Amino acid sequence: MGFLPKGTEWIIILVIVLVIFGPKNLPKLGASLGKTVKNLREGMQGEDEPVSDEAEAPVEDENDAKIRELEAQLADAKKKKEEQDAE
Repeated sequence: MGFLPKGTEWIIILVIVLVIFGPKNLPKLGASLGKTVKNLREGMQGEDEPVSDEAEAPVEDENDAKIRELEAQLADAKKKKEEQDAE
C-alpha cells in the first residue's frame, strides 16, 4: 500500500488545494465533501439497514441570508407602492 501520501506530501497537496480553490471557498468545499462522503456511506449501507431519520439542516451561508433579507425588503416596498397607488 505504497500509494497513500505521507507527511510532507499531504502538506503539498493541501497547499495546492488552497491555491486552486482559495481560502473563501474551502468551507464550502469541505461541506460538500462531507455530504458526498455521507451520501456514499448511506448508499453503501443498502436498503436493509435503516438510515437515521435525522433531518439535516441545510447549510446557510451569508449570501442566503442577504437574499432573504432583500426579498423581504422588496415585498415591503411592493406593498407600500400598492397602497400608494390605491390612494
